[in-house]
Amino acid sequence: MQVLTLFATGLGAGFAAGGASCAAVQGGLLVGAVRPCGPTSVIGPTDCADRTGAADCAAPPSRRPLPRALAAFLGAKLLAHAVLGALLGLLGGAIQPAPSTRAVLMLLAAALMALFGSAMLGVPGVARLLPRGSTRGAGRGPLLLGAATVFVPCGVTLGAELVAVTSQNALGGAAVLTGFVLGTIPLFTVLGLLVGASGRVLRGRLTAALGVLVLVVAAWTVGSGLRLAGWWTPTARGAVDHAAASTGPDGVQRVTVRVANEGYHPARALARAGVPTVLVLRTDHTTGCTRGFVLPARDRQQVLPVTGETTIDLGVPHPGTIDWTCAMGMYGGRIEFRADP
Repeated sequence: MQVLTLFATGLGAGFAAGGASCAAVQGGLLVGAVRPCGPTSVIGPTDCADRTGAADCAAPPSRRPLPRALAAFLGAKLLAHAVLGALLGLLGGAIQPAPSTRAVLMLLAAALMALFGSAMLGVPGVARLLPRGSTRGAGRGPLLLGAATVFVPCGVTLGAELVAVTSQNALGGAAVLTGFVLGTIPLFTVLGLLVGASGRVLRGRLTAALGVLVLVVAAWTVGSGLRLAGWWTPTARGAVDHAAASTGPDGVQRVTVRVANEGYHPARALARAGVPTVLVLRTDHTTGCTRGFVLPARDRQQVLPVTGETTIDLGVPHPGTIDWTCAMGMYGGRIEFRADP
């Protein structure tokens, strides 16, 4: 009964919000997996025939490689998340990769997306670098891209992963993420078929636009990965909040940050250096990627509750800054420590 409940929880989350959220983040991988074949192929009909078989390119649309490529992408996505869910349920949060490890995986996924985007734009020679399959199937490319989605989670995915951790058993964890991915499949299927159909109907006229879209998503993923690992910090924007930090009777300085779906408030806080400091994170019905709170400099990640208060000990900071970001590298903030703020 518990497993069925966990499966239903994941399914509901995936169908209600996960599809749109994950499609926005993983859309570049999906487009790369279902790029058109035959006359609309961005790398030419001859090479398409070499990859998928001349019979596939000449077959009726319903039997061309698109359905197989889409099925391979979604199947690999489902399997990868089911395995992750089982590991999370069995071993808990300890199995989750460190922020720096996830950043490297995001950069690798971005590199693969960049290759597909370049091929869609017709860059000479790039097609030879892409994964090739046999003449009977959709190839390894869609499988690799589908599995890569596990390293580029959306905000709702992080919530499902938290539920998998709290299930405390492999079957329950797998049930949560399996249900979640199944809930997202209808929207991913529609988007995949639309991408393939638009390419065939317009005979490649959207290919360049889709290629640019994939490259934009790849560039965004690179920036997020660099930020997640602490290798790149965007220039701080907005005014510094002088009221976020306060010192109690115990001499401990507390910096309070409100965690919302659209970011952290304040995004810039001012505090005193040289005194014991704790960071207080407050959530209130927060379900976005901001719940995955990362301190890149310490390679530390913590999943915050939907509603509640979480305290992180920052020790006795020296003058300088401590930056944070969400688990996707999208939203961030910093505390600026000064000797005399």
